[in-house]
Amino acid sequence: MKEHHFVAELLELLGEDGLIRLAEEHAGVRLYVPSNADRSKLVETVGFDIANKLARPYGGNVITVPLVRDMRARLYRDQGLSNAHIARRLGIREDAVEKIFNRSPVKYRPKKKDDRQIDMFPSDVNIDSPA
Repeated sequence: MKEHHFVAELLELLGEDGLIRLAEEHAGVRLYVPSNADRSKLVETVGFDIANKLARPYGGNVITVPLVRDMRARLYRDQGLSNAHIARRLGIREDAVEKIFNRSPVKYRPKKKDDRQIDMFPSDVNIDSPA
């Protein structure tokens, strides 16, 4: 299965928050998914809900957890982390973080900390409002 299809499948199954949590704990690792999530160590790392959702389609099998670096980088940027901090969290170089944001069609900037502050450099694309 191609990785982007697998990422889409996991995104559908777990949602963005669930996929990011799974990746933060197990990115890049071959992970055994038990058929019964109740007594698994997976519950300790990702919680019962995610472990149970994974057990339905993948129980008894090994999956390779995708890195989903772009998705995680956007989340960390939205949380206000610097490129240096994002690089450390993702285990990549800082210039690789810059490449992630430079190749994106949407220019990501940290969200404003205080709604009373004006945006000094508004972008043409508003990523905060729904399309």
